[in-house]
Amino acid sequence: MNGKIFDRPVLVKNGQHIIEEIESLADAFQFLEKWPESRRGPIYQTAIRACQRAYDGYVPLSVARDAFAGFARSVKILEDVSTVLPWTERTNSGRGGVPI
Repeated sequence: MNGKIFDRPVLVKNGQHIIEEIESLADAFQFLEKWPESRRGPIYQTAIRACQRAYDGYVPLSVARDAFAGFARSVKILEDVSTVLPWTERTNSGRGGVPI
């Protein structure tokens, strides 16, 4: 699955209140495989299908990322980072900051 990296990660909370970065199709598949069968519903199935179709090359990778994020939102594990983290801000200060 090399080369199947999302343009930006999806941040999710796992059962231990730890934030996980889902950065690729491989990460998404691994997370979804561990999801309890008793909690798998139609939105879970949509996320799995979207990831599989992206892996097979039928849909863009962004479709799989968005489907996974939608699943995470629906089960209330999506971590919304709406503020910019200080270490990711672009700097123009000339003091050794590296723009990202």
